[in-house]
Amino acid sequence: MFSIQVERTINKPITEVFALISDHANYSQFKGVDASTLLVEGKEERNGLGAVREIVAAGSTLHEEIVAYQAPVLLGYKIIYSKPLPYDHQLGEVKLEAKDDNTTHVSWRSQGHITIPLLGNLYFDKQIQKHGARAFGSILKYIDKL
Repeated sequence: MFSIQVERTINKPITEVFALISDHANYSQFKGVDASTLLVEGKEERNGLGAVREIVAAGSTLHEEIVAYQAPVLLGYKIIYSKPLPYDHQLGEVKLEAKDDNTTHVSWRSQGHITIPLLGNLYFDKQIQKHGARAFGSILKYIDKL
């Protein structure tokens, strides 16, 4: 099983950070993301609950459905399609907390398993954990520098 957790305090107000993190069609602005598309709009808000985004990065394609949306404090998602590796995604969430100094603390977690017998546990889960942590950290660092 892979388990990724990245935390960072960003020198921007919470509403600005949430707007960038939840802007699914524009993830391609982040280093390491080759393309991003909003495939399905959310039920009440464009990027909200029920929205499905496609992320293409590092030779992988992921479709993520937004399963929790509480602006500006929580964005939850679940990988519902992936190639070339099959994901069993248990948790994807970004929690944001406004701080008194107009900064935002972000906690980004993702947990799951690559469902290839033996190789999933031994190799792919470890790779996803390593590269996922790097990717999440890179996105948050980029937002901080905007």
